[in-house]
Amino acid sequence: MTAEPGKKKLIEQFKADGLNFMFGNPGTVEQGFLDAADAAEDFRYILSLQETVAAGIADGYARATGGAALLQLHSGVGLGNGIGMLYQSLRGHTPLVVVAGDAGVKYDVMDAQMASDLVAMARPVTKYATRVTDPASVLRTVRRALKIALTPPRGPVFVALPMDVLDAPDPEPVVPTAVPRTDAAPSEASIAQAAVLLADARRPLILAGDGVSTAGAQTELTAVAELLGADVWDVDYSEVTMAASHPLHRGATGHMFGEHSRELVRDADAVLVVGTYVFPEVFPELASPFADGAAIVHIDLNAYEIAKNHPVDLGIVADPKPALRALATSLERRLTAERRSAAAERLAVRTAERDRARAAFVRAGHDGTPIEAFLHALAEQTGGDLIVFDEALTSSPLVTAYLPPDRPGDYHVTRGGSLGVGIPGAIGAKLAHPDRTVVGFTGDGGSMYTYQALWTAARYGIAAKFVVCNNHKYRLLDDNIAQYWKERAIPEHSFPRSFDLSHPEIDFASLARALGADGLRVEKPGQAADAVRRMLAHPGPFLVDLQV
Repeated sequence: MTAEPGKKKLIEQFKADGLNFMFGNPGTVEQGFLDAADAAEDFRYILSLQETVAAGIADGYARATGGAALLQLHSGVGLGNGIGMLYQSLRGHTPLVVVAGDAGVKYDVMDAQMASDLVAMARPVTKYATRVTDPASVLRTVRRALKIALTPPRGPVFVALPMDVLDAPDPEPVVPTAVPRTDAAPSEASIAQAAVLLADARRPLILAGDGVSTAGAQTELTAVAELLGADVWDVDYSEVTMAASHPLHRGATGHMFGEHSRELVRDADAVLVVGTYVFPEVFPELASPFADGAAIVHIDLNAYEIAKNHPVDLGIVADPKPALRALATSLERRLTAERRSAAAERLAVRTAERDRARAAFVRAGHDGTPIEAFLHALAEQTGGDLIVFDEALTSSPLVTAYLPPDRPGDYHVTRGGSLGVGIPGAIGAKLAHPDRTVVGFTGDGGSMYTYQALWTAARYGIAAKFVVCNNHKYRLLDDNIAQYWKERAIPEHSFPRSFDLSHPEIDFASLARALGADGLRVEKPGQAADAVRRMLAHPGPFLVDLQV
């Protein structure tokens, strides 16, 4: 095997693993590595103006492809810039391979400029973090990291790459990374026990999360829900777990206040938790929110999450897809005629409720506000055939009302609590699916964390579309502090001035044009339909400043 410099061999390793895009922001200590990347065939460096943007685009690309993405950060300062977005990737289980350079192993003792413990910095926001110090172990280390990133529970990994190590000859062979299969089915005995716990429920409930979408188990989840006549709530989700328009799909439990989740689950006499953890709120209930005596079954590939916070009657470590398929078969055999009839009645009730809600929604009209008129026009002009990257936050209920997340892969929502993923996430999704219409929704506050991502879209001709839901404030903070006042019996008063973004006015359309994209502002409902037509017809990135 030819001992070429590690920097060249590493690019070949990335290509062997299908990592043909590297998202990043360059720096001096990575210059040799980036020079090799620039010279490589069939390998593209996607330049961002700041590391948070690069991390957000990489996250969106990985989510849209269902695979891994490669992210390059610049030493300690660049890693520091990207940490907030990496936290989002960690909480959402995005398989990112994050690399960052440093000056060299031989300089460790000097405590030189930009010297920092990169591994210690990365460890809290990654699943695995390491540093290569042996020139003959560069590829082995990167393959190990990629394997860990792609093995459930997926997550970002980090590898520090000293310049002198990458400059040295590397004798390793380039071979594709071997990622273990985890589509393991549970035992018949465990599934039979789960069926016993669930089959007699009169008020069954299902809590589902991204483990369902990672496993591609949406069909199997729907089958179990229909057999039980069980309401399905999404927990800590960011992808489609079940068609939002299905009568049994009730929405999301939320991420802020535990009492909200408690209200949703307290009457259930049997609960199936699958592909998620309970519960993810910022202010969770410390006591179990489930009813006394309720049967709790938890299925997940991540054993850590099972019974992490609250006791369960049965925990099954298994892939959700074969587990749910087996559970449906077992329930088919076990459910009595009476239970089948009761499940069918619960489904019929939810179907009638959905139909009434749809009829009322249609009767209400779609031109009362600019955002309603815009969403109505977008749904009408696209037929709903688009990919939505949703960071609209307080406007998200309207987005999903007009563009229901029904198909896996067509909807991605922000997760992890950090702002700024809406614009770069949509760019990553569009890069992954250049033939699809991709629209990223964000807020005026969230957009300004990563607005320079528009420059990257313009530079590479990535024709994603963007909508800033502009309410001139951090509206979510208004809502949350109102809850805080209520809980503590504090009289309502003016919201803190730090939540306000109304002055000076931000001209989002002009900012978009300054960064090489195009844009316009929508202030009245009558402007919405034409704005949608212009946005969709524009050949490059286009942003709409939508007044809310």
